[in-house]
Amino acid sequence: MFGRRRWISALTGALVAAATLGCGNSGGSAGAAPAAEKEWKVGAFLSLSGADAQFGIDTREGIELAVEEINAKGGVKSKPIKVIFEDDKSNPQEATNKVLQLIDRDKVVAILGEVASSRSKPGGIVANRKKIPMITPSSTNADVTKVGPFVFRVCFVDDFQGQAGAQFAVTTLAKKKVAILFASDDLYSSGLAKEFRDEVKKRGGEVVIEKSFLQTETNFTTYINELKDAKPEAIYAPVYYRHMAPIAKQAKAVGVSADMFIGGDGWDGMAPEDLVNMEGAYMTTHYASDDPSPRVQDFLKRYQAKFKREPSALAANGYDAAAVLADAIGRAKTDTPEGIRDAIAETKDFPGVTGNTTMDAERNAKKPIVIVSVKDGKHKFHSTIAPK
Repeated sequence: MFGRRRWISALTGALVAAATLGCGNSGGSAGAAPAAEKEWKVGAFLSLSGADAQFGIDTREGIELAVEEINAKGGVKSKPIKVIFEDDKSNPQEATNKVLQLIDRDKVVAILGEVASSRSKPGGIVANRKKIPMITPSSTNADVTKVGPFVFRVCFVDDFQGQAGAQFAVTTLAKKKVAILFASDDLYSSGLAKEFRDEVKKRGGEVVIEKSFLQTETNFTTYINELKDAKPEAIYAPVYYRHMAPIAKQAKAVGVSADMFIGGDGWDGMAPEDLVNMEGAYMTTHYASDDPSPRVQDFLKRYQAKFKREPSALAANGYDAAAVLADAIGRAKTDTPEGIRDAIAETKDFPGVTGNTTMDAERNAKKPIVIVSVKDGKHKFHSTIAPK
């Protein structure tokens, strides 16, 4: 991890370098927009309402902080960044519509979003077809960036996350008999379940029972009792926070201890009153606010000063996505979406809150996995697992 001084110096250096470059055209399609543009229009489609609203709210705050700091230093190539936020209402079809609006109506040069893989993928299909670069802050399903060369991510991928979860369960916690509970109709949840299942078997563990449910489900007691009867040593639940909150509460009611649960980054966004029912559980994620890294602690102070609360991992990823995009705009050889796309693809060792970002050939960032536990109603840093 970089020290605070080195981190600030690196970011400032990137911005200063960007500001010294010539100011070209910008626009919202593959061709150049009118030279009169006085700002970089960037679109962001997020779940600002609906079932996954906390994901979008946290991410928006991270983006806002990054852009505010970049603009305070003179913007990029002497122009400020303006982010146009659109609410996809936690709906995949709305995600498609909002990306179309941002490109065709608002003429953005790039797009940030989404968090949920099931919305990033359709949004990415549109962005790729329109040749507008898109960076997802937190969508971890491998299929998201496979839609085409204009779609990137600044987070790890679920094959690594699922394998890391299995490594932690079987090797670190020595839980050889595990159960899996997941949403069968969700790209993120079902994908993580598969990766975890396969890795458990490779490591000599056994999946004693699996139960799946539809995302509309609210009563999980029957599933939990079936898991309980199979006598697992741990339960892997790669679901979103809106499902994990009732699962934890209902599990507690039937005598299943929270410390049996292991989950993924979808648990981020859980309300403090729900974390009370998660004491002793573990999750894989992108960042922990009590990570002693000077880089993380500096971000924590700046975020708290602006928003009066601790940032989640989603906020940290939103911050990093915006910073990576700004850096790419500054390095782009042409001020067009295609030029920005090429610069994003060339990103190497960009220092972010969640680790250094280097884009690989599949437009994915290789990042460490952070393991956190729930203690006294808060996420607590446990350890990291390095990327392969």
